[in-house]
Parts: sequence; C-alpha cells; structure tokens
Amino acid sequence: MTSRALTVGFDLDMTLIDSRPGIRAVYLELSERTGTYIDADLVVTRLGPPLEEEIANWFPADKVAEMSDLYREMYPTHAITGSLAMPGAREAIDAVHAAGGRAIVVTAKYEPSAKLHLAHLGLGADELIGNLWAERKAEALREHGASVYVGDHTGDVRGARTAGALSVAVPTGPCDAAELRAAGADVVLADLTEFPSWIASYASA
Repeated sequence: MTSRALTVGFDLDMTLIDSRPGIRAVYLELSERTGTYIDADLVVTRLGPPLEEEIANWFPADKVAEMSDLYREMYPTHAITGSLAMPGAREAIDAVHAAGGRAIVVTAKYEPSAKLHLAHLGLGADELIGNLWAERKAEALREHGASVYVGDHTGDVRGARTAGALSVAVPTGPCDAAELRAAGADVVLADLTEFPSWIASYASA
C-alpha cells in the first residue's frame, strides 16, 4: 500500500444491502399499475446493471424511460423499509474507519434512492455516488482516490480494474465466486463478515 490515505469503495445492492425484498415489491406494484406482466422473482436474481436494462425486458423501447421514472417515483414508498443490511455490512464500514480510512459507496442505483437506504439502515459511509455502472464506476473511484473497491458483480470487478483499484469481491449477489475470479477479482471473500480481518491486514501491510 502507498502512504496515501486509505479509501475503500463499496457497491450497494447485494454488497452492503439486501435490496431484493424492496425491489421485488416495487416491480409488483409497477406490474399492478401498468397491467404488464413482470416476473419480480426473476428480476431480483440479476440485480446490478442499471434499472433501464431491466425495464427493457418488460416494456417496449419507447416506454423504458417513462417506466423507469415511475419505478423511481414509487421506490421510496415500497423499497426502503423492506431492505436489510447484508451480514457484516456495518462492520465492514466500521473496519475501514478503524483502519483510518474513508468508506465510499459507488452504485448504479439512482442516487436519491441509495441515500435513503443508507440513512434508513444507519450505514455510515463518508460519501455516496450513484448512477454509475461497471467501467463508469472508475470515474468516482479515481476522483476519490479509492485503492480498493468491494462488490458482488462482474461489473464491479470491471469498475475496480478500470480504476486501477484492488478488486475485492463477495459472491452474495448474482455472480458466484468462479465468475468473479474469472472476471479478474483480486480477492474473493465468502461475504462481508470476512472483510474486517482482511482490511486490517491490508491496511497494515
């Protein structure tokens, strides 16, 4: 590690929070309101990419923007209270702070919605940057000087590698450990409960 102050980035959905119950509820409400069939159980097995990519599976191209806006409008009412912190999430952020570092969240999620999740769950990140997916996450990681990025998706691995940050992956989302390693993850942990001991070792190296 360099002498630069430690900054660790975290993905949000299925890394820090289990947003499946809330997201499922929003899609069910969207289906009800629009009369359009949506397999909400399928949707929550592939969280990570931008909302518009998922919406395009259920609505015609000329309706994607409108339906995405409607989804985001309904999200605070239906998704926040049903979503939970992932095991070890609070401890992971606390461990970064204990190592003298800053913990930032870089997510593809709509930023206002992401902020509601952090506030509701009391996850004390120092900064949150939303609306960035895969390689574009590198923009925020570079801007904030993150040397580590933690995520659950191969898109997160690509973002870390594009930024020149160490990719730490957890197979708690749609991608298993083998997929994450194949994508180029430098470290694969079972889940965030293993992160505090890892970051303590990394920070002292």
